[in-house]
Amino acid sequence: MGFYSLAKPLTLAAAILAAGTATALEPTEGEVLLTVTGEIGATNSGQAAEFDLPLLETLGTVVIETSTIWTDGLQTFEGVELVDLLDAIMAEGSSLRAIAHNDYAVDIPIADAIEGGPIIAFLRNGELMGLRDKGPLWLIYPFDSSPEYQSETIYSRSIWQLDRIEVLP
Repeated sequence: MGFYSLAKPLTLAAAILAAGTATALEPTEGEVLLTVTGEIGATNSGQAAEFDLPLLETLGTVVIETSTIWTDGLQTFEGVELVDLLDAIMAEGSSLRAIAHNDYAVDIPIADAIEGGPIIAFLRNGELMGLRDKGPLWLIYPFDSSPEYQSETIYSRSIWQLDRIEVLP
């Protein structure tokens, strides 16, 4: 059975600028790890929402302990719940196209984005993940928490080296 803890010290409102408009996210200051486009209502770079690590962390982080089919033994992942990211960008669509650095892409139903569901992990076993370690971002489902998450369909949605998400109508 996987371990799942919740640590959300900041509210979603902390990630959205109070000055002027409720649809502007804070700007990034560091390296952009994730760019989200498509059917979104909150942006910080033209028609896109860009996230560096500090901005992702403002959305609140969770920890999942789970085994995976790609690693040995129990792994600890820390990141942002997919549902919280979609809330922050005011996503309105039916599916997501997740795209990796190497242009591998997978479509994910927006219904997968639930509390206690997949996270966009940036730490594995307490360490930042480089490209060689399936990072810097890896969409991880809590595989050990439910037999529903232990299928080829779900495994195919667990995209590593994630760097873009397109919210589709």
